[in-house]
Amino acid sequence: MTQAHTIAFALFPNVTQLDFTGPLQVLSRVPGAKICIVAGSLDPVVTDAALTLNPTCVFNDCPPVDVLVVPGGFGVDAAMSDPELIAFVKREGARAKYVTSVCTGAFILGAAGLLNGRKATTHWAYHAELERVGAVPVKARVVRDGNVFTGGGVTAGIDFAFTLAAELAGGDVAQAIQLGLEYDPAPPFDAGSPQKASDETLAAMQARYAPRVDAFRTALAAALAS
Repeated sequence: MTQAHTIAFALFPNVTQLDFTGPLQVLSRVPGAKICIVAGSLDPVVTDAALTLNPTCVFNDCPPVDVLVVPGGFGVDAAMSDPELIAFVKREGARAKYVTSVCTGAFILGAAGLLNGRKATTHWAYHAELERVGAVPVKARVVRDGNVFTGGGVTAGIDFAFTLAAELAGGDVAQAIQLGLEYDPAPPFDAGSPQKASDETLAAMQARYAPRVDAFRTALAAALAS
């Protein structure tokens, strides 16, 4: 008999859509998966890339979940201090079989107290801030510590999802889903991490992210103080 898995994605305004849609595409194909797209209301959720997302239930009405997935995005700044979202993440994080995040969604887990003493990863530009939420930073695309799975920035969410799919349904099933999605990455440039990018590209991106990271640090301090 196929085991049922209730998988909830917690959304918030200005979420990075690929943090959500990449894992969604993979995990929705896990046998027995029941997907819940959860937000503060049933209104469409605005993302960072024009696309809007339609929740299927609200935080207070979401059934108990087996897998909690929290994506990231620039909207994390405000989301970390959203009492309704944090209460939901705390509640489901305490009883879910797996507690997971993609990109800066790790800081929502952290603001909910779910990363204390846990190894975790996030987007490279924010990686050093993980210690502020009690996590042990590990530089990897996917990190597992017990029942906590975290993925790195944006596209790492796809690797994260296959890792989780293998945990839920076995490696053979995960590989079949990978083949069905023709996930066979061969990027035109080998510049997708700070270790691989040229010095010029890395410096330019660090300069571009600097004001953004400063704003994030301020928002994180406020969230942790509340």
